[in-house]
Amino acid sequence: MASRASICFFVLALSLFASSFTNICAEESVSESESKEFVLTLDHSNFSDTVSKHDFIVVEFYAPWCGHCKKLAPEYEKAASVLSVHDPPVILAKVDANEGENKDLASDFEVKGFPTIKILRNGGKTVQEYKGPRDADGIVDYLKKQSGPASVEIKSVEDASSLIDDKKIFIVGVFPKFSGEEFENFTSLAEKLRSDYEFGHTLDAKLLPRGESSVKGPIVRILKPFDERFVDFQDFHVDALEKFAEESSLPTVTLFNNDPNNHPFVIKFFNNPNAKAMLFLNFSSEIADSIKSKYREVAEQSKGEGISFLIGDLEASQGAFQYFGLKEEQVPLLVIQKAEGEKYLKPNLEADHIAPWVKDYKDGNVKPYRKSEPIPEANNEPVKVVVGDSLHDIVFNSGKNVLLEFYAPWCGHCKKLAPILDEVAISFENDADVVIAKLDATANDVPSDKFDVKGYPTLYFSSASGKLLEYDGDRTKEEIIDFIEKNRDKTAAPHDPSKDEL
Repeated sequence: MASRASICFFVLALSLFASSFTNICAEESVSESESKEFVLTLDHSNFSDTVSKHDFIVVEFYAPWCGHCKKLAPEYEKAASVLSVHDPPVILAKVDANEGENKDLASDFEVKGFPTIKILRNGGKTVQEYKGPRDADGIVDYLKKQSGPASVEIKSVEDASSLIDDKKIFIVGVFPKFSGEEFENFTSLAEKLRSDYEFGHTLDAKLLPRGESSVKGPIVRILKPFDERFVDFQDFHVDALEKFAEESSLPTVTLFNNDPNNHPFVIKFFNNPNAKAMLFLNFSSEIADSIKSKYREVAEQSKGEGISFLIGDLEASQGAFQYFGLKEEQVPLLVIQKAEGEKYLKPNLEADHIAPWVKDYKDGNVKPYRKSEPIPEANNEPVKVVVGDSLHDIVFNSGKNVLLEFYAPWCGHCKKLAPILDEVAISFENDADVVIAKLDATANDVPSDKFDVKGYPTLYFSSASGKLLEYDGDRTKEEIIDFIEKNRDKTAAPHDPSKDEL
């Protein structure tokens, strides 16, 4: 299930950037005279009508319990206030995606975590991800650019200097004239990818800071802060241009440290469809330089083979260690994660280990790693504890009918469901063929080929014969028991609700 894998990579990227989210400042409540809300509140009843009236509108999908959403809220509101007087005004809106009646909206817009911000253009016909800052000033600057032309004309060296940031990717088209198929295709590319890159166009390559200055075009030049500092391209088919932009904008080895300028490249790393090779290393250690050098050699040799490479400083990578269930004493540590979710680990790496281990991985000679809590020595509570290493034995190989909850310890809905599942489990305690169980999906790997866990809690039922169903009914004792009875394999006497203890 690709959606599960994409959620995994999203969660990992979010974990990596947790510190940057926590830097968003919460503000004190404003006075009554300043209490006007500039962020529109949308829901399932007014969403379509509102969006259809705007050529450009920004929508945040949030959950009331989400800490990151709470920290973003005052910055988002401040930005909405500033942008309300922009010419033309830029509208910011929000949707409570946790509200039951709005969940179809969240699904339609592929909301996989909170907060998710989307830019909607042309009455909602075009949808793009918001990939800008999370502070008020950054939101304002980013959205002003997004609401303007997709590509800006460069008429002077001063224009180029003000537009082109040495720490960011900039895509510029050089043309003999601003017309014709090549220019139109470049403009289409800029419109399509404007949330990912900044674009410019010029009649004079001499105005640009890097690259051959005598070319007349048409060419597309990508200016980069890594590897070769610029690269030119002359195939003006839109698909070819897009592929060129995507491939050229990912470093041979993506660097993850505490420098926020690197974060956009880390996000691109996790968003690309390749397998992800991630080397975690103490950058200040004596062996760091030799390991980095060997790792880059392997990355260079692996181009075009479906693997992307990242190197992360141990200090900045605590979120990844928590996500994967890793320990600092395993550093230097190399992790490869496939798009399907399978992970492979090489702990306590030495420089000379890198090339042969990556080759063994490519040849299929490395066994996958599974994150798991320890199997509990005692498992006597009504709701049984399942971990990564016991999931197949309890759920699929036990010959029993198993209702399994995937939960997160911090999830309020999971806490609310817990006593209800206890009651369900107690009602089946004399039925040896039914098991009620739970798995902490934040501490144990979830097989993506079996379960599609998009949020918490998620409930699945596996019958004794192996039939697997997701439970989407009401979260009441009666509804859950009824679901189990309808879908269980009748290997023993059916459950009699009248015998349940009061």
